[in-house]
Amino acid sequence: MEMITSRTNPRVKAAAALLQGAARKESGLFLAEGARLCADAAAHGVAIETCFFTAQALEKYPRQTALLQKNAGCCFEIAESVAGRLADTAHPQGIFAVCRKPERRLTIDPAGFYVVTDDVQNPDNLGAIARTAEAFGAGGLFVAGGCDPYGPKALRASMGATLRFPVCPVPSAAVQARMLREAGLQVFAAALTAEALDLRRVKKTGGAAVVIGNEGNGVSEATLAACSGSVIIPMAGKAESLNAAAAAAVLLWEFTKDRT
Repeated sequence: MEMITSRTNPRVKAAAALLQGAARKESGLFLAEGARLCADAAAHGVAIETCFFTAQALEKYPRQTALLQKNAGCCFEIAESVAGRLADTAHPQGIFAVCRKPERRLTIDPAGFYVVTDDVQNPDNLGAIARTAEAFGAGGLFVAGGCDPYGPKALRASMGATLRFPVCPVPSAAVQARMLREAGLQVFAAALTAEALDLRRVKKTGGAAVVIGNEGNGVSEATLAACSGSVIIPMAGKAESLNAAAAAAVLLWEFTKDRT
């Protein structure tokens, strides 16, 4: 395995650039970091172009690094100083993988359950929503606007769900809501509107989807108009709302708890 000791090596520079959204958008690539995330990418068919390992990582994570070497286009050993150039964490494990963003295309199940995000800006929220959607058996997550689900913070918050579970970037939450309705699903926006129904009293049989909106502005007017209706989560305390990830968890539980 070729050794890279320079932080200015062209391959290292190109990989480090993927920590920024512009480079990910232009290239269609992203950088995964850590033994678990990188191994999840390899185990679930994500195309891996390049891997970088420190000597310590090769010794400490033999199973994961062997899997990555088997699946990657090429692999390099890197010095600890180079790992610092690639890392987005305070204490990197020394494993990095340049991956191609998966192309997810879902066939909508009229009896299924889906989540749509409308301009969610916080990558921790988006990653947590993906993780929760996978955990509760949703059929997929449609991401419209907002932060990149393949950014480093969103990837970590998802605990690999983004690499295992159908996460589909879409141009518009409103268009996606209409498409889901045309497929026969009820689509509910989580929104504090005068017409919003108490979540506990919404009929939850048949296919459905929920829309989670922007942290500051909520679900857009265009998306609200495209939905079947809106729902609110009843709360006893003084807080007016939950954050996006917490709201998604409650909605997912309520809509999936009786599904088999």
